[in-house]
Amino acid sequence: MNKYVIGVDIGGTTIKFGLFLDNGDLIEKFAIPTDTSNDGEKLLPDTANAIINKLTERGIAKDDVLGVGLGIPGPVNEDGIVLFGANIGWENPVPVKAILTDLLDMKVNVTNDANIAALGEIWLGAAKGTKSAVMYTLGTGVGGGIVIDGKVINGAHGAGGEIGHLTAIPIDGPQCGCGKRGCLETVASATGIVRVAKEALELTEFNSTLHEVENLEAKDIFDAARTGDVLAKELVDQVGFYLGLSAANLAVSVDPEKIIFGGGVAYAGEILIDAITRYYKKYALKSIRDIPIILATLGNDAGIIGGAFLAKE
Repeated sequence: MNKYVIGVDIGGTTIKFGLFLDNGDLIEKFAIPTDTSNDGEKLLPDTANAIINKLTERGIAKDDVLGVGLGIPGPVNEDGIVLFGANIGWENPVPVKAILTDLLDMKVNVTNDANIAALGEIWLGAAKGTKSAVMYTLGTGVGGGIVIDGKVINGAHGAGGEIGHLTAIPIDGPQCGCGKRGCLETVASATGIVRVAKEALELTEFNSTLHEVENLEAKDIFDAARTGDVLAKELVDQVGFYLGLSAANLAVSVDPEKIIFGGGVAYAGEILIDAITRYYKKYALKSIRDIPIILATLGNDAGIIGGAFLAKE
């Protein structure tokens, strides 16, 4: 008889839940608003109450639940302590695993949101059938998740998989929100791509259609590149360089079976993947040059699916 698992994806606006059978079959998705008031003090009790209420509503006993897997936007150490969560009101470490285990009286596993998305893609998404993958999430920032032999790499200090903070520009790079300069996030996130494009537009002599775009977004740059806009094509090539080089460096470190790109920027599709792959192959070690570089397939459900997988561990 199948048991149940629960995946939870905590975001700055919404907490998403997925109730699954342990074979991956989805029973129900539901969500509640993220309450970040008073330093996020209600966030974990709200999460626990939502789970308990759903189990009660469906007549599911706690003994029939293998566990809860949780993804949180922030670094998580090996003990399930979230070191900080800027988007959810946590400025200091929070022992999430211990607190939720006590509130739920169930097994709880915790990792960061990018790692949990990587687990989802490995279990039921783009990397299904593999055990090891690196995942980039390209959005407002650049997140990352590394899973090796089915295990998430959190690291001793919760910094495992912080791909967005690999150094892309080692000298006089742009300021990153993390406090460093020249991080990958400053040139390959949605905001980073737009910043680089605006700087180029101020300097370029190209007759680019991007000059005509108000409220420039990353999507506009990829759309213009598809039409042959010379400047836009150069900008996409530059993004491909930074991401491809970083992927080659990661691959020689952890040797994954697949490298996955998700998040809003990745909706650009093949034009982005082609640029990344070109530079990846240029810089990758020969023995790992043919690792597939692919697009994520689970979209916004990656976190709850990965959480459900983590719940079984």
